[in-house]
Amino acid sequence: MKKFLIVGLGNIGEEYSNTRHNIGFKILDDFALKTSLVFETDRLVDKAIYKLKGRTFIFIKPSTYMNLSGKAVKYWMDKEHIAIENLLVITDDLNLPFGSLRVKTKGTHGGHNGLRDIQDKLNTTIYNRFRFGISNAFSKGRQVDYVLGNWTDSEISELPERLDKATEIIKSFVLSGVNTTMNTYNGK
Repeated sequence: MKKFLIVGLGNIGEEYSNTRHNIGFKILDDFALKTSLVFETDRLVDKAIYKLKGRTFIFIKPSTYMNLSGKAVKYWMDKEHIAIENLLVITDDLNLPFGSLRVKTKGTHGGHNGLRDIQDKLNTTIYNRFRFGISNAFSKGRQVDYVLGNWTDSEISELPERLDKATEIIKSFVLSGVNTTMNTYNGK
């Protein structure tokens, strides 16, 4: 059975649960809700397993806090013998308008500390990322407050549709591959 590691980035703790920075956790929680999965605490993560059409999705939410996400990603890639092309990291992105969804196969960390740590631990910038746009609607010097801030009412009203699309993207990545997924969902 082919295995895929699907990593949702975020910070542990109730105070972070509805923040923009935790969209990776939110997407995995939504997937779990739709498929009756239950996350269980394991080494460095909360983890859930989903099987579909001969493939195993290993969902992890690192419990290392955002800035040390690479430690959990590297551990689980090694433990489960996951090839780098079967890794998908889900993260927030300030450079995309709210609700924009983009899948990429490589790139820099772009100032994102979670991606920076993953890049450092994996020693590469070539790994798949699923970026969820949170926009950059903050004043100068307020980036941290914005990223760690809660969603606005209008963002909350639009999240369910975007979360449904995120579930489709994850399934497409595993079942159809990254190139088909990018062609199908990027820019839509």
